[in-house]
Amino acid sequence: MINDIFFHAHINEHIFYEIKKERTVVGYYDLPLTDITYLSRLDKFHQKHIVVVGIGGSSLGAKAVNTFLSYKKHTKRTLHFLETTDPITLKSALDQIDLNDSLFVIISKSGRTIETISIFKYILSLKPFNKQDFVFVTDMDSPLFKLGLQEGIETFYIAKNVGGRFSVLSSVGLIPLYLMGYDISELLRGARDIRNSFFDENTQIKESLLKKASFYAEHMLHYNINALFSYSELFRDFNAWYVQLWAESLGKKQLNSQLNVGLTPVGLIGPTDQHSFLQLIVEGPKDKTVTFLKIDNFNDTTKIPDKNLKYLESLNLLNNIEFAQLINMQADSIIENLKNRDVPLDIIQIDQASIYHIGELFYYYELLTSLTGKMLNVDTYGQPGVEEGKKILKTKLSTSISSLRFVAR
Repeated sequence: MINDIFFHAHINEHIFYEIKKERTVVGYYDLPLTDITYLSRLDKFHQKHIVVVGIGGSSLGAKAVNTFLSYKKHTKRTLHFLETTDPITLKSALDQIDLNDSLFVIISKSGRTIETISIFKYILSLKPFNKQDFVFVTDMDSPLFKLGLQEGIETFYIAKNVGGRFSVLSSVGLIPLYLMGYDISELLRGARDIRNSFFDENTQIKESLLKKASFYAEHMLHYNINALFSYSELFRDFNAWYVQLWAESLGKKQLNSQLNVGLTPVGLIGPTDQHSFLQLIVEGPKDKTVTFLKIDNFNDTTKIPDKNLKYLESLNLLNNIEFAQLINMQADSIIENLKNRDVPLDIIQIDQASIYHIGELFYYYELLTSLTGKMLNVDTYGQPGVEEGKKILKTKLSTSISSLRFVAR
């Protein structure tokens, strides 16, 4: 991974040592060192459809990997995600799945996520509950964990000090990916290389992360929007993962203060969003930083054919250009344009679309989030704003049940 940064920042060096201390209590830092032999417990399952039932951090990571590597066929299995209570989408998704040839992976850290348990209950109205077709992933001693033990369901736990949005390299992400035949050891190796480079004080990785986090925190009130401009459709679900990680981790009240802070994440795909959001970046308010995410080698030599079209002769300059070359030229043109307009930007470039490289990206962004959170002086790992909404929903549900009972009488 190469990260070129085109802005200046006063690096906040002491934050590095704060993160080293935090590593002893926050669990995600050491996930790349995980012993994955426990995954062999899944080898007894042979269903064609792997159905992940989860929402947010329980599904976005595995989904990002599956989309990123969608150009490769690793197995005859198909991976599905049920992550919404939208009834039309839910029923449509289930209509495309052979319920008799499906393994349902129910993922909920708390074991009581309303969306997840609602979908789980609906599935149980369509097929029997049995240990051959269900796997649970949850916190140890959660209600779901207890149910799994009682019913003999293969149940895996999430360490309590690993937050949901930081859990992609835990059993949350590894179990669906292992079932799909992905090389889990390579995913973890990519993350481990970034981890080791950072904590062993490799100059390039450490300095790029500290420089970016320092700039984001120092200029929070001015540049409060961060756009990840990814130049490949393969990154579409990685962008969604980044948006959750960044928004839910950094949008907080500062510790010991009532000041609301945060950095708004925006996920963009090039070249598509060159024809929409780019206009706002170029001539709209100067409140955005942009990270360009590129693939150096697409391992694809498909070319634009040497065709001469009447009235379109001016575009013959495209003839015989590889699409891989074109998309990176498009990215480089936008980068040059934004440099000329003094938009703060950086470029992350990976060698190729591989599971190793997305492992690198996951860990790089998790580190960047933790560093930025420290510099913003927020609790990076809580989400009180989300919890309040859950409490209101439970109150509404309780009121609704009471009303139904009253009508029944």
